[in-house]
Amino acid sequence: MRKFDLKTDITWRDIALRVALVLCTVAIIVWCMPRDYKPNFKMEVDKVWLYSDLTATFDFPVYKSDSTIQQERAQVMKDFEPYYIYSASVEEQQKTELSHFIWQKHPELGSEFLRLVLVPFEMLYSKGIVDTKEPLAAETDTAKFLRRIDDREVTVISASQLYTPREAYEELLNTPTLQPYHSLLVQLNLNEFLLPNLTYDEDRSEATRLELLNSVPLASGVVQSGQKIVKQGEVVTPEIYQVIDSYQKELDRRDQSKSAFTSMIIGEILFVLIAISMFTIFLTLYRKDFFEHIRHIAMMFVLVIVATVLNSLLVGHSLLHVYILPFAIVPIYIRVFMDSRTAMMAHMTVVLICASILQRPLEFIAVQTAAGMTAVFTLRELSSRSQLFWTAIVTTMIAMLTNLSIFLIRHNDFSGIDGSEYVYLAVSGIVLFCSYPFLYLIEKFFGFISDITLIELSDMNKVLLRRMSEVAPGTFQHSIQVGNLAAEIARKIGGNPQLVRTGALYHDIGKMQNPIYFTENQSGGISPHSQLSYVESAQMIISHVTEGLKLADENNLPVQIRDLIATHHGQGKAKYFYIKYKNEHPEEPVDDLLFTYPGPNPFTKEQAILMMADAVEAASRSLPDYTEQTIRQLVNKLIDGMVDDGFFRDCPITFRDIQYAKTVLIEKLKTIYHTRISYPEMKK
Repeated sequence: MRKFDLKTDITWRDIALRVALVLCTVAIIVWCMPRDYKPNFKMEVDKVWLYSDLTATFDFPVYKSDSTIQQERAQVMKDFEPYYIYSASVEEQQKTELSHFIWQKHPELGSEFLRLVLVPFEMLYSKGIVDTKEPLAAETDTAKFLRRIDDREVTVISASQLYTPREAYEELLNTPTLQPYHSLLVQLNLNEFLLPNLTYDEDRSEATRLELLNSVPLASGVVQSGQKIVKQGEVVTPEIYQVIDSYQKELDRRDQSKSAFTSMIIGEILFVLIAISMFTIFLTLYRKDFFEHIRHIAMMFVLVIVATVLNSLLVGHSLLHVYILPFAIVPIYIRVFMDSRTAMMAHMTVVLICASILQRPLEFIAVQTAAGMTAVFTLRELSSRSQLFWTAIVTTMIAMLTNLSIFLIRHNDFSGIDGSEYVYLAVSGIVLFCSYPFLYLIEKFFGFISDITLIELSDMNKVLLRRMSEVAPGTFQHSIQVGNLAAEIARKIGGNPQLVRTGALYHDIGKMQNPIYFTENQSGGISPHSQLSYVESAQMIISHVTEGLKLADENNLPVQIRDLIATHHGQGKAKYFYIKYKNEHPEEPVDDLLFTYPGPNPFTKEQAILMMADAVEAASRSLPDYTEQTIRQLVNKLIDGMVDDGFFRDCPITFRDIQYAKTVLIEKLKTIYHTRISYPEMKK
């Protein structure tokens, strides 16, 4: 591999675009990351602690349970004594108003009746009439006394002797000495004269109540920084449970601060930026050709973003378990359409980012790394659905075994195994196997083509191929031979054999529109070109490219196959008619465009391979004899002419590749056209 040169291999524009790509990716991933992924341990009393050893990272109090705090507060509230302000003037004022009322409205009742009323009236006020008893019952009837404020003197009195205005009125009506006047008392509405002489002092009472409640300590002890809270495998007792719960509460309290939130965001941005930057630098150094095709970069970064965002959603909303996500699908898709090394780099980028927001990142990294490596190694090429099935099974088994091995290393026995993790891994394997339809979506969305699709297109029962075998049998046989030759060259020089073979089957489908005008479909030595001019004949030959593209569009052939159809003659000329025309019109200027294919010239290695194989196979049929010398001369002449005409200037093929291609073509043609022995006749 050629050494990367920063000055010549990348421009400032490229750097700016890649920086923008990295920043956008980081922004999306960080935006979707959960903001509260502090430890949220799943634990139960009298159950084994399944996580790693938990050590306090700071000093924190051990909070009491809510039930304990409520019990202690209920106990101290038994001493709660609300404050009431006593007003002596209320009694005197109401007695005076009551006396005036009786003398003015009912003088016939006399002084004896007034005396009978005032006696219980004074008794009620002496005990106390309060404006409300709600503070006395607010703490579940625990307040037995209250504090009466009389100027500067505070007296504790029993709450049981107090009356509300309504209770005082009922007590007055039920006074034995007033029973003969009961109906009269009801008519007098004496309740209007029973106003409270004890008014609830809300400020002092509330202050006293809060003081009592705050006197109950919320914590029962303190854990020092560095102190071991619980060991892995230890049984969680009620005391340990309360310590762990207190630790989580303290984390909640600390995370509410603005500075902690800012630090967390900065950490997330830095970590994700490092991971995405390293992946982008890898692509720049070792896979810079991917940046020339936006679909490669788009697919890889979309897969990375989707995988990390789904992981964040599961963690942020506490849904199921992250093991249910088939992370191995990322390297599988990238391996199918690109290469193994890029697949592993993308997978490790995803795994590291996802692990950063998990409680047990090391176990996750180990399991997913093993699963990703297995997926890449077992799926060197995807040529059948059964391969995906076996890849899913093997990947799932390796993930389970890795998870089990990590557990045994930490626990030394099989007790306490969390079976749910293996259920989630199994579901992940099922999802991985069922991911085949998504492969088709990626092909359509990003413009890729997989070996499975190519194999399906190579089926001879496909409409176009079956029709070509019937309408243009010579062209059909030529296409099969070209496919065999091109596939061998691709294997030798590192191209895609299945792509070039499938492309060869379709490269001449345009000839089906006028098959008789092409030599391989003619018989009896009669050629329709004898009725056409050289220009018309050239246009007829050239039209098979444009007609082929029309058929490809009508039948929804992939863009890679359409490109092979368009480039298999490049911008070359229909040389037979071009040379004929020039020889017969030596003095006339020639419009080269009338004899030139529309192109473009090949721009991929597979397109260059197809051009060479197509030209050599077609020309080999016109050789007078098939010797090694004539075959070698033919191959060298045709391919060297293509190089001289600049047909391969835009595609990534080297002179070494071209030399290998020549060797393959010579050896294959020698095998195809080798001399066969003649069988002797039976003597009569």
